[in-house]
This record gives sequence, structure tokens and C-alpha cells, in this order.
Amino acid sequence: MLTFIRQNSRWLGAGLLLTFASSFGQTWFISLFATEIKLEFGLSDGAWGSLYTAATLSSALLMFWLGSLADKIALSRLAPAITLLFAIAALGFSFSSSLIMLGISIFLLRFCGQGMFGHLAMTAMGRWFDASRGRAVSIAMLGHPLGEVIIPLIAVFAIAAIGWNMTWIIVSMILILIVAPAVWFLSLDDRSPVGKQAEQTMTKGLGGRHWTRSDAARHWLLPALIPMLLTPGFIATVIFFHQAHIADVKGWSLMEMAPGYSFFATATVASSFIMGWASDRFGPERLLPIILIPMGLGVLLIPIGTPVWSWYVILALCGITQGLSGAFWGVFLPVAYGTRYLGAIRALTTTVMVFSTAIGPGITGLFIDAGIFFPTQSFFMSGWCLIFSLISFVIARRLKRES
Repeated sequence: MLTFIRQNSRWLGAGLLLTFASSFGQTWFISLFATEIKLEFGLSDGAWGSLYTAATLSSALLMFWLGSLADKIALSRLAPAITLLFAIAALGFSFSSSLIMLGISIFLLRFCGQGMFGHLAMTAMGRWFDASRGRAVSIAMLGHPLGEVIIPLIAVFAIAAIGWNMTWIIVSMILILIVAPAVWFLSLDDRSPVGKQAEQTMTKGLGGRHWTRSDAARHWLLPALIPMLLTPGFIATVIFFHQAHIADVKGWSLMEMAPGYSFFATATVASSFIMGWASDRFGPERLLPIILIPMGLGVLLIPIGTPVWSWYVILALCGITQGLSGAFWGVFLPVAYGTRYLGAIRALTTTVMVFSTAIGPGITGLFIDAGIFFPTQSFFMSGWCLIFSLISFVIARRLKRES
């Protein structure tokens, strides 16, 4: 592994930086400002969740439209351009003086961070690596848990010390002055083959063919896997989005809950490496049935856990599913559909994932306003996970027969 990292540090670094910087557009980061935003604009949980849902849904539609740019434009040009747009969104969030401006800013933050940054990183890993794709995906995905460990406490202290507006200005400066030039430099030496060499080295998918996005959408496999794709993002998003509400209901403080991010991140890293290694060794489809089980057990603890340390267990179990799921899709899509149209196909799956993170806050926020608190909703989420874990056994067996 150390030899692999040393020999490929430049390209792995580009993926790692993109996933780390995506933190500024993730729900768990934006939700740290929820209390201040709701007070500033006089929003209820339902109104705040609905605004967030509308902005994220819009970003998912744009992601579907523009995600295929990863097939057409080199990462060294596309990633810095998206980073600059990301920085503009952060500034807009800081200076929002109306709900319209706030909504537009959230829309761009979600498109760049939740959507394009992770999409570009995983598309690059899928195209740049073949036999060691699982390891490459696992290493690039480390940026997500690293952000979850490093950024929350810094952000909480920054909000207390300099205010939420100034914190977002600093985020914008980091993106412009550090992330944009760094990702440009790391991806400048594009290892993607071109011309005849590209045709010879591109990985083919099921049936020995290169699948287009429309082909994948019409085949039984991708629609059958949609619940597996939707669920981790949906549940993780609503847990982080409503963490302030959970704290109020359970009698915990956000400062007591903050160390839970470390448990989430550690579990994500460990499970991601396990999935990456096992995918290279055995094939990702064999691990499909276990992906949702840890998250199903984790959300079940939300209504029944009393001490604050149960929050750490909840996030650790959810982190296991996040790590397994992220590595699975990073490895599985090139294997199933080939790499020629990987950017377009990943744009479709990323759109579905972003859609799941969009509808979650709005739906669960309206239920909270109606008096159905989040811990009660968690029973249904747990049942959903366990049901689709059973269904995935059937999917895996059919996929094995067709392969």
C-alpha cells in the first residue's frame, strides 16, 4: 500500500483534496449554521428544511445536466473552474440578505460540494486506475472523514469567535487561494490515455461492452440498486441536518455531540479500506447485502439511546455504511458499465444521491413540525435498511448469474 501511494501520490492527492474540500458543501457542515440561519431569517425547522430541499433538488438537476463534463474536459481545467464557483457560493452565503439569495447560495454550495467535487474525484479514480481501483477509491475517499474530523470543531469555534458570516468568508478564501491552485497542480499531469491508447485501455463493463447512460438506465440492475444508492445519503443527511433538534429532544449539547464526528470518520475510513481491499480481491457485488445493515442498527439507537455516548455509537455505525457504500459505488460502476462513459453514468448516480439528500430535510422537517419527532421517525428508517438488505441478497445472486 505504501509503495502504491508513493508511486501514485499526485493523482491520489487530487482525489483526496477534492473529497476533503467537498466538506464545505456537505449537509453536516451547513447544518452547523442552522441555528444562526433560522434566527436570522425567522425560519421554523420545516421552513428551513423545505428551503434546503428546494435548493438541493435544483442542484441535483444541474448535476444531471453538467456531470458528463467529466468525460469531455480535463480535470486540471474543470476542477479549478468548479472551485471558483464554489468560492462565489460561499461568499454569497455569507452576504445573504434575503431568502432568495440564501437559497441560490445553498443551491451552488450543494452543486459544487455535494455534487461535482465528489463526482470528479470518483470519476478520476475510476478512469485512472484499473487493477488497483478499490485501493485508489478508498484513499481518495479519505477526504470525507478527514473533513468530518478536522472541520467541525474548528467551525464551531470560528462561529463563536468571529461569527457565522466571517466564517464563510474564510471558507471562500481557502477555496480560492489554496484548493483551486492545488487541485490544478495535482491534476495537471493527466494520466488518462488518449486516442488509440484510450480505446485499448478503457475498461469494458457487463457483457463486454461500454454502457451509455441511457443503456444503464434501461437495464434492470441500476433501477434495482436505486434504494441502495438513495438510503445512505438520505439517512446520513437528515441525521446531521437535524442534529440540533436531536440534541434538544435527547437533552444533549452540540458541544458534547461534536466528538461523534471522529467516531463517524474513523468508522468510515476503516470500512472504506475494507471495501476497497475486498472489492479488488473478490468483486464489489459480493459485499452488497451487508452495506445497509450497520446504518439500520445505528438509527435504531436514536430513539432508545439515553447517554450521549450512544450518539457516538450511532455515528460510528452510520459511518460504516457510508464507507462501504462510497467505496462500493466507486469500484462497482466502472466494473459494471465500463469507463468510456463513466462520467455520464456517475452523473446519473450522483444526481440520485443528491436527490436523496434533498428530499430528506424537507420531509423529516415537516414531520417534526407536525409533532413526529426525529427519534420516532428513526424506527421507520431502521426497518427500511433491514428490508433492503434482504432484497440486495436477491440482486447480488442475479448479478452473479449474469456476470
